Amino acid sequence: MKDLHNCENCPVHHTENLIRLGIAMDRVDYVVALAGNPNTGKSTVFNNLTGLRQHTGNWPGKTVTRAEGGFSYNDKRYKVVDLPGTYSLLSTSTDEEVARDFILFGQPDVTVIVVDATRLERNLNLALQILEITDRAVLCLNLMDEARRHQIEVDSRALSRELGIPVVPAEARQKVGMDKLLATIEEVATGSYVCKPHRVRNRSRSLNHAIEQLSKKLSEQFPGLPNLSWVALRLLEGDQSIIEAVQSGDLGKLGAGLLMAPAQ
Repeated sequence: MKDLHNCENCPVHHTENLIRLGIAMDRVDYVVALAGNPNTGKSTVFNNLTGLRQHTGNWPGKTVTRAEGGFSYNDKRYKVVDLPGTYSLLSTSTDEEVARDFILFGQPDVTVIVVDATRLERNLNLALQILEITDRAVLCLNLMDEARRHQIEVDSRALSRELGIPVVPAEARQKVGMDKLLATIEEVATGSYVCKPHRVRNRSRSLNHAIEQLSKKLSEQFPGLPNLSWVALRLLEGDQSIIEAVQSGDLGKLGAGLLMAPAQ
């Protein structure tokens, strides 16, 4: 099996699933998701990255607004999708379900997690949940100017070591840190920076066994379904939206073998 993480310039996004999720994938080399809590400056980061090359619409079958845009960097074309601002990915709301499904099944090449440097502890809950799904992420440590104003110091290098992903300090309103963010997105997208996020390792033996057994059952019923162990864990925790997707068979529509939609 090809090691995509060491395959330079090799995109890992799931084109068919992204098309099903409503993303136009023509003339796209890499896909970048922007995630974060509300009021972290995520939309400002999105505007800085995409400029006027953006448009809005709704997610398929949802009333949730979707913003997407693009930029070119070192002769590569990047699609940027601004996910709904959420506090978690546990799917207690439509916004959370949309954000979760995009990262879980669309498998973007890079997920930029925008956090508020003045409320880091609160924001890291979502960041850690995202790192349970993907190991291709960048933490954008935004509002550093506000942190200084409140005499809050954040050691971005120590935070990077703890999380196992690159951390880019930024002041998006002043466009400070955006050049570094672009360069870091490219490094993660192309695989020249291999993220090694720290994840929960203290699960019991019985829970790991249940996840393994359920993952096998899911693989048999839904061939090609990505992130099997995470889906299995959500089922064990009683995630109603995942349970309903299994019962209806909709979960299988996001499996690689069942999506035959042509590229747009």
